Amino acid sequence: MVNLLVDLPIDHFRLLGVSPTAEAEMVLRTLQLRLDRAPDQGFTHDALSQRAELLRLSADLLSDPLRRREYEATLLELGRDRPGETAGLELAFNREVAGLILLWEAHAPHETFQMARQALQPPQAPALGSGRESDLSLLAALACRDAAGQDRDQRRYESAATLLQEGIQLLQRMGKLPDQRQLLESELLQLRPYRILDLLSRDLAEQSARREGLAMLETFILERGGLEGTAAAAQEPAAVPGAMDQGAFELFFQQIRRFLTVQEQVDLFGQLQQAGSIDASFLGVMALAAAGFSQRKPERVQDARTKLEGLVLEGFDTQPLLGCLDLLLGDVDRAERRFSTSADPALKAWMDDHPGDGLASLCEYCRTWLGRDVLPGYRDVDADAVDLETWFADRDVQAYVESLERKQARQASVPQPQADAFPPFGLDPDGTLPMTMPAPAVVDDSSASPEDEDEGVAAPPFAGLRMPQLRWPAWPSLSVPEIPRPSRSLLIGSGVFAALVAVVAAGSLIGLRRDADSGAAGSGSASGEATAPAKAPSSPQDNAASPTATLKPEPKASGSAVPAVVAPLTAEQPTAAQLQRLLQSWLDGKAVVLQGDGTAQSRLQSIARPGLISQVRQERAADQAVGLKKTIEASITSVQLVSETPQRIELLAEVDYRDQTATPAGRVVATTEPSMIRVTYILGRDADGWRLQAYIPG
Repeated sequence: MVNLLVDLPIDHFRLLGVSPTAEAEMVLRTLQLRLDRAPDQGFTHDALSQRAELLRLSADLLSDPLRRREYEATLLELGRDRPGETAGLELAFNREVAGLILLWEAHAPHETFQMARQALQPPQAPALGSGRESDLSLLAALACRDAAGQDRDQRRYESAATLLQEGIQLLQRMGKLPDQRQLLESELLQLRPYRILDLLSRDLAEQSARREGLAMLETFILERGGLEGTAAAAQEPAAVPGAMDQGAFELFFQQIRRFLTVQEQVDLFGQLQQAGSIDASFLGVMALAAAGFSQRKPERVQDARTKLEGLVLEGFDTQPLLGCLDLLLGDVDRAERRFSTSADPALKAWMDDHPGDGLASLCEYCRTWLGRDVLPGYRDVDADAVDLETWFADRDVQAYVESLERKQARQASVPQPQADAFPPFGLDPDGTLPMTMPAPAVVDDSSASPEDEDEGVAAPPFAGLRMPQLRWPAWPSLSVPEIPRPSRSLLIGSGVFAALVAVVAAGSLIGLRRDADSGAAGSGSASGEATAPAKAPSSPQDNAASPTATLKPEPKASGSAVPAVVAPLTAEQPTAAQLQRLLQSWLDGKAVVLQGDGTAQSRLQSIARPGLISQVRQERAADQAVGLKKTIEASITSVQLVSETPQRIELLAEVDYRDQTATPAGRVVATTEPSMIRVTYILGRDADGWRLQAYIPG
C-alpha cells in the first residue's frame, strides 16, 4: 500500500498558508509559525510528524526561485487547460492523514470530512485500534462540525443537519470518540429550530418538507413541556443540550406561526391540547374561528364555540368572545346575554355609549375582534377581509344557522336545565395567562400607511395579552350586574342576513363616539420598550380640568420638535456614540409616528428593519382607530455592548422613559410615570448599513 498515491485538492500555497505573491522570507516565517502551532485536538505523534514534513517540503519548493517558477508555470497551464478546477497534490498513502489535517487547517472542512469518511470505508479501512483509525475518526468529527458550521452560517440548515447526522452515524459505527459524538448530537439539537424555520418557510407545494417541519415542530414543543415550557429543557436550558429558555422560544414561535396555514395551526394546537397545553387550547379555538370565518364554514365556528365553552382559563373572561361566536352563528339573544354577563366595566360603558342599538354594537365589536385578534397570524388568511355582510349572505352560513334554529326548536319542548346563565369567570388582576409573549415584529411589506386611514370611529375596548401575531383581550377584575337588554327573537336564514346587514350598514355610517371613559385606550408602552406600570386618570373631570398637564416633546438639536430623517449607519464597526445615536433616533422617530406627525416608513426605514416598522405602524393604527395619540419622552442614558459580530450587534441600554395617551382635545387617558428601564437591542447589518432588528424589554 506504500506505493499508492492520494490526490489532495490543495496546492502548495494553500497547504502552507501563504499568498502566491509571498516572498521567500515570508514563506520561511510562516513555516516556523505553522510548526510551532500544531493542532492539539489529540492527533497521534506520527500524524503530526508527517504534517511537519509536508509543511517543510512545501516551504522548500516555494523558497527555491527556480522550482517555484516551474511550479507557478504548471499552475497557470492547468488553469488555462482546465478552468474552474482546483490544483491538487499527489501524496504517498502513508502521508494521507497528515495531508487531510493540512486540508482541514486550510478551511476546507467539507472536502476533509468526505475524504476522511471515505478513508475509513473498505477496502482502505485502517486496522482496528491503529493510530491511523484514531486520527481519521478524530479528523472526520472535527471536519464535520466545521462543515456544518459553515453551512449554518450560510443558512443551509438542512445541509448542515445532514452532515451532522452522517458524522454521528460514522462515529457510532466506528465505536470511537463518545465525547465528539455528543458534541455533534448537541450541534444537531441546537440546529433544530433553524431547520424547522427553513422547512416551514418553503413554498406550500413542497408538502414533504412541510410535513417534516410540522412533525419536528410538534416534537420540539412537546419535549419542552408545551407552549408554556414546563419541562426541564425550558426551565433550565443550560442543563439540556439544544434547549431554549422561554423567552427565546417565544421569539422563535412568533416567527414560525406566520409560516403556518390556518389548518396546520388547527392540527398542531389540537395535538398540543391533547398533551395538556392550556395555551394551545385557546389558540386552537382562535384557529378554528379563523378557519370557519375565512372559509365560510360555520360548522368550524360552532366547534370553536363548543371548545371555548369547555375551557376554564383562570384570570380570563371568555364571555365577549363567546358572544362574538354566538353572533356569527345567528344567535343574537344568546350573544347579548354573554356580553351582559361580562365583568368588564369598560366594555359595558362602550356598549351603552354606542350610537346604534344593541345589535349594532355587537356587530361592531365582533368585526373588530375578527380583524384584530382572530384573522391575523396565518399564512393563507387575509386579515383585512372582515366582511360580516358577506358572511351572513353566504348560503352555507344561512343553511347552517337555519339547522341550528330547527335543532333548538326541537329541544325547546323538552325541559332543560337553565343553560343561559353565564356566571363570570374568576379574573386575574394582572390580566395574564400562563404564557405571555412580547408583541410580534411581523414583517409587513405593505406600502399602506395607517396615518392615511380615516379617524373618528372608536374601537371596542381590547387590551392586554399578546401571543405571537395573535392578541386576546384581558379584562379587569371587577364585577358588573347583568345589563337589561330588550328581548330579541332568534334570527334565522335570510332574516339573520337582512337584520345584521342593515345594522352593519347603519353602524358604518353613524360611527362611534370617542370617549376616554370607555377604557378603549390602554397605556402606551412604546411597543413594548417601556415596562413601567401605567396610571389612568382618576376621573374624566380630572382630565378635563388639567389639559395643560399633557407631555410636550422636547426640542431636538436641530431646533425642531420633529427630528429629521436619519441617514443609515454605515460604519463597519460603529462606535458606542454612533450606536447610541442610532437607538435614540429609533426612539425619537417612533415617538413622532405615534404622536401622528409622520409615517413609520419615512421616519424609520433607515433605522429599523421592516418588521419593527410594521409594529410601530400597527400601534399607531390602533391609537388612531380610537382617536388617540401618544406623546412620548424617551432618551438613552447608557449603552453597554453585549456581543458583536460582523453581521450582528447586541446592546443593553438604559432608557429614561415616560408617556401620556390623550385625545385630540387634550384629555389625558393614561400616563406612564417617569422610570428607568433596561432594553436589549439587537442590530443587524444590511447592504447599506446597520438597522435595528429586535428589542427585548427587561
